Amino acid sequence: MAAAVMVAVSRWHELVEAFRLIAGVRLAEMAVAVVCEALSITCFAAVPRQLLWVGGVQWRMRRMTAIAVAANAVAGALPGGAAFSAAWVFRQLRRRGVEQVLAATVLVLAGVLSAVSLFVLLVVGMFTVGSAGPGAVVRPVVGVLALALGTGAVVFCLSRFTGFRRAVRRTWTGAGLRSGRIQKAQHALVRLVDQVRDVQPGFRPWLWPLSFALLNWVFDAACLAACLWALGTGVPWHGLLLAYTLTQISGSLRLTPGSLGVVEASLAALLVLYGLGPGAAIAATLLYRAVSYWALQPLGWVCWFAVTFRADHKDRADGGRHGHEVQNPRGGRGT
Repeated sequence: MAAAVMVAVSRWHELVEAFRLIAGVRLAEMAVAVVCEALSITCFAAVPRQLLWVGGVQWRMRRMTAIAVAANAVAGALPGGAAFSAAWVFRQLRRRGVEQVLAATVLVLAGVLSAVSLFVLLVVGMFTVGSAGPGAVVRPVVGVLALALGTGAVVFCLSRFTGFRRAVRRTWTGAGLRSGRIQKAQHALVRLVDQVRDVQPGFRPWLWPLSFALLNWVFDAACLAACLWALGTGVPWHGLLLAYTLTQISGSLRLTPGSLGVVEASLAALLVLYGLGPGAAIAATLLYRAVSYWALQPLGWVCWFAVTFRADHKDRADGGRHGHEVQNPRGGRGT
């Protein structure tokens, strides 16, 4: 709050210009931004739904969307809210008859697909930005590439060198013998791997969850572009995608509730870097956050109360009709 007051005092003229632009926003274009954000949320909910389908459990899209919107509200309410959100979603999956290992698998894979798809957009943004703002690109790209190379090196060593596998196995087994909690985690991981091996969905069924994860980010970025369009300030297409992805990376740290202040400062600064005036950048950022964060919070908490306090016997009955009884008799889609 102190930082917000300092910014308001030091950037008073830019804020006045931003509110002037917001007062003259074009409603038809803002409707496009709202539609894009609704499609983004729908795709966000479709990812775990498709993963449940691969695991042999079919859920209605309406239920999964309500849980996704509620989880988004939980994640945006507290610092580090993503952990609370994941725990709440896991509990709701278990309440509705989803097997424990499958529920954990869905949460892990949904997070991995989201990170992979955001990295794809980051790479695309690097190619579209050209030579503008190279200093803003180098550090995060180098960090991501270093992480990818390190992971690839570990996988390569595990697959090629017997001695390395034996050393990892000894370390893994010794850690389990020294700690009961680590041993429980090891057993859970083994069950998780067995679950993935049993499903064996092939390549094509994974295209749907990955496509929905990518479309979630694409539609959210389109919401930002529509907000700029509604302001009539022009859209910096060459740097928009990179500014958006870098903002999402910084916002994923969840240092504040809903990354308040972090997203606003990052996005506004990057939009200025790629050609917008300060007033227009602040106005676009405030409009985008109003649609993608503030408008979803009350809706999400309504969904949270509806999902959390629904009668248990109704959940079990509904989970039986739409969960286990409609499982693919072959053990999962594409087995």
